[in-house]
Amino acid sequence: MRIQVERTGGFAGIERRAEIDTSGLADAGEWHALAERVLAAGGGTPPAGVPDGFRYRITVDGRTVHAADPRLTEDQRRLVSRVLKEGA
Repeated sequence: MRIQVERTGGFAGIERRAEIDTSGLADAGEWHALAERVLAAGGGTPPAGVPDGFRYRITVDGRTVHAADPRLTEDQRRLVSRVLKEGA
């Protein structure tokens, strides 16, 4: 499974992207379950955000959902954080 996260916005307006390929990871099952929950809860169009807040585009194997601060679900926040931290 390939998971990509693009974060835009924020006070400085700096874009950040990262992705992770879960094939071969020891915790791939955990990644898959988390990604599926995020896809189920996400929206197909970018939601209204707040000034200087982050907006996210999360793509899992070609399926894309959008999210924005401050209305991220806990699963969205966890996935975004992990991909931006552990991804390339």
